[in-house]
Amino acid sequence: MKKGALDWLQEKRPDVLCLQEIKTRPEQIDGEYVSIFHGYSSCWNPADRPGYSGVATFCLSDPDELQIGLQEDRFDGEGRVIISRHSLDEKQGFLLFNVYFPNGQRDQGRLQYKLDFYAYLLELVDELHARGELVVICGDFNTAHREIDLRNPKQNANTSGFLPIERAWIDRYIEQGLVDAYRFLYPDRVQYTWWTFITNARARNVGWRLDYFLVSESLIPRVKDVIIHEEIMGSDHCPVSLILRTG
Repeated sequence: MKKGALDWLQEKRPDVLCLQEIKTRPEQIDGEYVSIFHGYSSCWNPADRPGYSGVATFCLSDPDELQIGLQEDRFDGEGRVIISRHSLDEKQGFLLFNVYFPNGQRDQGRLQYKLDFYAYLLELVDELHARGELVVICGDFNTAHREIDLRNPKQNANTSGFLPIERAWIDRYIEQGLVDAYRFLYPDRVQYTWWTFITNARARNVGWRLDYFLVSESLIPRVKDVIIHEEIMGSDHCPVSLILRTG
């Protein structure tokens, strides 16, 4: 907020705003910044550990339902998920998962935890699909899916975030009824959503596409566009917008 990363919020006014890795609690937000979110209702899921992880969802219209966390102790202490239900018209709606996926770490010390998280979430989505629910998963997946999704794939073949076992989990999500909405619309476009703060990476556009919208196949006809706002500065990630047809 101090770097102006959310200035675009005042102009764009998205119906729903999902933030990941917030590292804060609502009571820590200085008064001068509270006005940024004027008109939005909010749901916060900060991590138990101060200054770590956390997600928050802001809505112009109150969601039909809200759930904080996955109801699984292994993951919920880290503040990684908020689930909200939204209507597209009188007959159809969807469950929106605001997710900050774990980072496997350079030493791969958290890799198994990350893979367990992928597995648990996919099992939940499978159950929802079996009940006829429609799902949108958005957030920082901490994995680049294909070589097109990062600037230096060969150099990062053994780096967490591009390991074959991590990428295979994205494949599983897609095989089991979800669609990478951006790649569906733009199969050959090269854009990134994250650049390390070191080595002047953003200026050189040495980045990774880590932030995704995975959408239930049945929702794809509703997808109008996915926009990567690479011009928006202030964070090592840039915003990504999903635009759905309503009515």
